[in-house]
Amino acid sequence: MANHGIAGKTVLIAGGAKNLGGLIARDLAGQGAAAIAIHYNSPATRAAAEETAAAVRATGALAEAFQADLTSAAAMEGLFAEAIAAFGRPDIAINTVGKVLKKPIVEITEAEYDAMSAVNAKAAFLFLQQAGRHVQDNGKVVTLVTSLLGAFTPFYASYAGTKAAVEHFTRAAAKEFGARGISVNAVGPGPMDTPFFYPAEGPEAVAYHRTAAALSPFSPTGLTEIGDVVPFIRFLVSDGWWMTGQTVLINGGYTTK
Repeated sequence: MANHGIAGKTVLIAGGAKNLGGLIARDLAGQGAAAIAIHYNSPATRAAAEETAAAVRATGALAEAFQADLTSAAAMEGLFAEAIAAFGRPDIAINTVGKVLKKPIVEITEAEYDAMSAVNAKAAFLFLQQAGRHVQDNGKVVTLVTSLLGAFTPFYASYAGTKAAVEHFTRAAAKEFGARGISVNAVGPGPMDTPFFYPAEGPEAVAYHRTAAALSPFSPTGLTEIGDVVPFIRFLVSDGWWMTGQTVLINGGYTTK
C-alpha cells in the first residue's frame, strides 16, 4: 500500500516565495515534509523566497530557493534539475504561478495575450511535462487555476481563457501518469486577498467581489483567504490522492461549474 502522507516527502513549489505558495510551503513543512524546493520568478521576490525557505528550515525540514522564468522549456527543465540535485526527485509538485489581466477583448494587445498565454498556459504545460518525467511513483501534482473558469463574465478572457487550457492538461496528465499512481488536479480559488488581486481591480470591482460569494459575510475581507485554500492543497497531496483529473473550485460559493 502506497504511503500517501506528507511526512518525509520532498516537495517542489513553483511560485512558492510568498502569498499562497509561501503558505503552502510553510504548511507542508509543518506536516513533516522532509525538503521543499521553493521557486521564485525574479530578483524582486528573492527576499520573500529566502524568508519562506528560512521558515521551512525552522521546522527542521530542508529548503532552498531557486530562481527561474518558467516560460521556457529550458528554464523549467533547469528548475527540476536543480531541485532534484539538491533534494532528490519530488514526491509532490505544486504550481501556483499565474498572471492576471482584466481588460476588454478588443483592447488586449498581441504582446499582452502572448504574455498571458506564456505564464498561465505554457508554463503550466511545461510544469506538468517535467512533473510527469520526474515526480516519484505515487506522487501528487497540483496546479492553480481560477474560479473564473466557472464564471460568465466580461474582461477576463485572456486570464480565465489561458487558465482554462490547464483543465485539459490536467485531465490528460491524470490519465497518462495514473499508471504510476500519480494524481493530478487543478485548484481554482476565488478572488484572494493577496497583492496579486488588487492591481487589476478598481474600487467598485473590489467592493463587488467582497460580497459576491455565498460565504462572504464570514470572511474577514469577504474574499477567499489563502488560509482557506491551503487545507485543500494539503488534502490533495496526501489522503485525497484518489481524486485525480479534477478542477476543484474553492471560493465560498463565488462560482460553480
